[in-house]
Amino acid sequence: MDANANRAREGARVTEEFCRFIINNAFLTVRAKTLRHRLCAILNRIPSDRLICARDSAGDVGREVQVPGQMVRTEAMDSFIAAVRRLTEALRVLTEIAQVLHPSLAGELEHLRFEAYTLEKDIFLYADPSQRFRNVRLYVILTVSPDISDAWVTDTAEKCCHGGADCLQLRPKGLSDDRCYRLACDLARIGSEHNVITIMNDRVDIAIAANMDGLHLGQNDLPMDPIRRLLHKPMILGLSTHNPPQLEDAIAANPTYIALGPAFATATKPVEPVAGLDYIRESVRRTDQAGLSHVAIGGIESNNLDQILSVGVRCIAVCSAITACKDAQNACVVLKKKMTNSGDL
Repeated sequence: MDANANRAREGARVTEEFCRFIINNAFLTVRAKTLRHRLCAILNRIPSDRLICARDSAGDVGREVQVPGQMVRTEAMDSFIAAVRRLTEALRVLTEIAQVLHPSLAGELEHLRFEAYTLEKDIFLYADPSQRFRNVRLYVILTVSPDISDAWVTDTAEKCCHGGADCLQLRPKGLSDDRCYRLACDLARIGSEHNVITIMNDRVDIAIAANMDGLHLGQNDLPMDPIRRLLHKPMILGLSTHNPPQLEDAIAANPTYIALGPAFATATKPVEPVAGLDYIRESVRRTDQAGLSHVAIGGIESNNLDQILSVGVRCIAVCSAITACKDAQNACVVLKKKMTNSGDL
């Protein structure tokens, strides 16, 4: 029990530090820390003098046992995976032994083990997408209606990639499912070729079927929890917000990024009230505090970009500022250059 109590605490601590210092996520850090404290509270009900007196580190026959690859780590994620699995394995051993020595603790330890499994999944689903999205600065939305040709979509996507876009979103309006899927596959292919992230708007089924990198959700789309149950791989998840209450709800849902806007009046969302720069300034502060990425959106173009950057924005989403131009590639270059010159990159 002493050996596995130590192993469980060590695994819990590494898991917590991964959430805190590597993925920088307040929500998951609190969950990991709470689990560790609950574990310690359970273990504290076992007389510590008995545990310490039973310890025999020098005589432990497993001390010198080594297997190939046992301590190979190439990145922080490897350390997290090893730690969280060490935690759940130790909890299983503690549960089994507690059945014999401390039956009153066995049920609590078993319950904690299943909580650790859920935490492992939630961290895994968040970690890689969040690390990938932190590098996104220029996010281009391709709004596609039935009168727009497939060739325009693929050609514009290619030009945006060459112009420095970090992320492309497919936003279909009135398209048939088969055409929407076909365009999503084309966009996923183009993004993969250029190392550019691809996002599907609203349609989780098409995002998954086309193997896109992520999904963007509006306020009236499916909630985040059932979306996560549908995923077969970690995906970038974005959520739109337009006011402080929506922002707080979005933070609690723990998406990869939160869209903030509209910053200015926009023809793309003509019925949505302008959120304004004050909302975006405060939202950047709150998302930074929570360890979540942000995207400012709505009416952003070269002429007002300085205003957006002045309130701390590090990622912008643009639509007509790129797609309405004759030269989408150059339009991307101009925006990316202005962001670079601002000292943001």
